[in-house]
Amino acid sequence: MKPTTIIKTTIAVLFLQQTYSQETKKETAQPKYTIEKCVNHFELDKATKTKVGYQYWFADKDFTLENTLKMSIVEPGKSTHAPHKHIEEELFYILEGTAEFYLDGKTIAVGPNTSLYCPSNVEHGIKNAGNTDLKYLVIKKDLR
Repeated sequence: MKPTTIIKTTIAVLFLQQTYSQETKKETAQPKYTIEKCVNHFELDKATKTKVGYQYWFADKDFTLENTLKMSIVEPGKSTHAPHKHIEEELFYILEGTAEFYLDGKTIAVGPNTSLYCPSNVEHGIKNAGNTDLKYLVIKKDLR
């Protein structure tokens, strides 16, 4: 085979592989949405136990295209993890209890019906600062 024929054949194969890969991703990335799958009522027996309480995924990245919605319940005096940062923006909404919110070196205590925004790549954390369970929602956009 001539070098130009090999190059043309290689380009054609790469193009077909990329096209097939994109079509496969499209097919697998789009779950079948039904009203039954799109309505999610909290059920404690379907929650995941953690070291500090439990969490319940209302919507995870395997179902939605890029957003997640999780409810976390944290025991008094505990946190799910140490302050950290990541590329995704994150939004907390306090449902019950008292949260100590850490953002970029500062902390504040807040109660129910308060939202807390964590910008991309900014160190943040949340812990239970009260003597009852802390219950909050976590909304995150998956940027991967």
